[in-house]
Amino acid sequence: MRTAVFSTRSYDRRYLEAANREHRHELVFFEPHLTEDTAPLAAGFPAVCAFVNDELGRPSLLRLREGGTQLVALRSAGFNNVDLEAAAELGLRVTRVPAYSPHAVAEYTIGLILALNRRLPRAYQRVRDGNFSLEGLLGFDLHGRTAGVIGTGSIGATVALILHGFGCRILAHDPFQNQRVIDLGVQYVPLDKLLAESDIVTLHCPLMPETRHMIDRESIARMKRGVMLINTSRGGLVDSRAVVDGLKSGRIGYVGLDVYEEETDLFSYDLSNQIIQDDVFTRLTTMPNVIVTAHQGYFTVDALEQIAVTTLQNLTDFEAGRDLANEVRYRPAEDGLTDGSGRRAA
Repeated sequence: MRTAVFSTRSYDRRYLEAANREHRHELVFFEPHLTEDTAPLAAGFPAVCAFVNDELGRPSLLRLREGGTQLVALRSAGFNNVDLEAAAELGLRVTRVPAYSPHAVAEYTIGLILALNRRLPRAYQRVRDGNFSLEGLLGFDLHGRTAGVIGTGSIGATVALILHGFGCRILAHDPFQNQRVIDLGVQYVPLDKLLAESDIVTLHCPLMPETRHMIDRESIARMKRGVMLINTSRGGLVDSRAVVDGLKSGRIGYVGLDVYEEETDLFSYDLSNQIIQDDVFTRLTTMPNVIVTAHQGYFTVDALEQIAVTTLQNLTDFEAGRDLANEVRYRPAEDGLTDGSGRRAA
């Protein structure tokens, strides 16, 4: 099946082509993001393959449908960038990769925590500059500290498991309690209690209208002074301006971000010879107690292989007329977005 693959980088092409040896789809790769303006590139393609920062609102979907597209195959777990109601109205099917490597993102989350706590970027640079002073590099033991995990799906549960190994006390918040997490001795608590008692707050939940800017000025004001905030989930969960103010006031002591709410025109590009126009982002990157990376938490060999395998299988299942195990769709009667099982997708 002819498939237009958007937001393509060399590594996307390499792993998709390797997985495609079994399926033999005709993959045509496009570097630009999928937007209303670039959607006409997919004219004549029954399927498009999109990534997290592609714009799949009603205008883009309408253009895709006019060009003959029938399937949107996301090579990501998140689908907040898709207007599923519009997709349903237009007769477009949508699939995703619900789980690829929870360990990839979970381990990266722990890496950010350790790097921030022990000031590893600053320590590394100092030694390269011949400065062997330890002033300003003081950290703290993770053992015995309280970590708050917001969202305990596969990634959040894996983060909880690793933090449990460090000897942390772990609080969790999620409308769906995970027995695997409960078995660790983790306590599910209201969000306010988690924010008030946690030394580390780490986000692992989907971006939906009810979770957008869940970390805002009010929630930051309820946090323990000097808290460490980590977001490796979706940028829109965090009000970036409020975080900057929290850092300036000292309410937030450390921030680790692998996602950013306005990342679409930043991440995945080499902008080293340009002036970045986003003043909030630039302010964050100047602070010594902040680490920002460009959405690389998922970026492991294992994850890319699984993403490619599942994406190609979704295409094959659609072409063969089989049930789509990884379909996401809009069901007004059930009040929300669901995956193929009928449960809210996350």
